[in-house]
Amino acid sequence: MPRILLVEDDFEVRLLVEHVLLAAEYEVDCADTFGRGAALLDRRPYDLVVADGRLADGTGMMLADIAREKDIPALIVTGYAFVLHEEGVDLADYDVLLKPIRPDELLAIVTEALEGRQ
Repeated sequence: MPRILLVEDDFEVRLLVEHVLLAAEYEVDCADTFGRGAALLDRRPYDLVVADGRLADGTGMMLADIAREKDIPALIVTGYAFVLHEEGVDLADYDVLLKPIRPDELLAIVTEALEGRQ
């Protein structure tokens, strides 16, 4: 069963995404900050990282870069694509899912990312 690291600082969004992933029979570990997510990423093997674009202490892109070093795919979930672009972040370098999250779209992109890993 694939293990996913979910890093999202909005409790309600984190709960929704976790519920959707658990219902699809993925194992899910959750964190609410960049620091906690990075610590989990250092301690456990993951098949995919799903991270919010903007976190209080870092970014999902920073986590995605760490995941890439470990050959783990990552998905950035954000409602701030325009703001990130204005801040100089090239989102074309990442797989991005825009908020609000639709469960069927989330599962499709997660499945695609995991299949690309095989």
